[in-house]
Amino acid sequence: MEQRFTVESFEPAYLRLDSAAWRKRVDRAVQSLRCCVNCPRQCRVDRLSNETGVCATGRYAYVSSAFAHHGEEDCLSGVRGSGTIFFGSCNLRCGFCQNGDISQENYGTPYPPGMLADLMIELQRLGCHNINFVTPAHVTPQIVEALAEAVPKGLNLPLVYNTSGYDSLDALRMMDGLIDIYMPDFKFWNPETSELLCGAPDYPEHARKALREMHRQVGPLTLGADGLARRGLLVRHLVMPGQTGQSAAILQWIAAELSTDTFVNIMGQYRPAHRALREKGLRIPERRVTPAEMETAYAAARQAGLWRFARPC
Repeated sequence: MEQRFTVESFEPAYLRLDSAAWRKRVDRAVQSLRCCVNCPRQCRVDRLSNETGVCATGRYAYVSSAFAHHGEEDCLSGVRGSGTIFFGSCNLRCGFCQNGDISQENYGTPYPPGMLADLMIELQRLGCHNINFVTPAHVTPQIVEALAEAVPKGLNLPLVYNTSGYDSLDALRMMDGLIDIYMPDFKFWNPETSELLCGAPDYPEHARKALREMHRQVGPLTLGADGLARRGLLVRHLVMPGQTGQSAAILQWIAAELSTDTFVNIMGQYRPAHRALREKGLRIPERRVTPAEMETAYAAARQAGLWRFARPC
């Protein structure tokens, strides 16, 4: 069945835009920073003047690291790695984040568009299979600006939008025709849980809207003959201790509302981190997921009709 999702030839979507389309896209992106509503936090600050809201990011994106990542899904990492750009800060701010120093303290260096474009070109020169934007929801305008400079310099790799799922429809529509591979997480089904762990009770609602829009843009994940991802949607779900009921609801929704052909990575690497270690009594899970909980999640996925998994189940 997987052969249905194998493509012989591929060209990144953004190479189809002409110069006029790029100018229009960049103008729209830059102006969106004037009163920022680029994510569901809706801070309405003037980031062009370096005002900051929840994401603590002003005019330029912060980059904390960039390298050939060999720890992503096999269809992204391949043999030469995924060209991963980790952006500083994050709009979701999970209390258990394993990268809390990066995601919640804005660790990194500000990168104007030209520098960010050159970084993409350098990752391509190193032989990476794709450019992988990690936590991009709060810096979509800056990514658009940088892409407009990177393409004339020869960028020709698939682009991966690697996000928590706390994305706005306006920002995702700004990326329509630019992003080849969407890789959102869908973390929580219950608003009460997302409020407790992320301070965002509207997360489940926005995640559902975001995943629908991503699927509309790119459809199910397609691979090349080499097994590498070319275009489409890859959904991650982090199984949380004691929350297999929420996992089942999320996986059933993916199958029913998107497609049973959705490529899914059911992840079991949760561990107590960040505030879960520093501030006791927060009701953040303080244990790892058990093998039984992982099997329960996979059983729910199979029962829903999902069959394309990133790892054997």
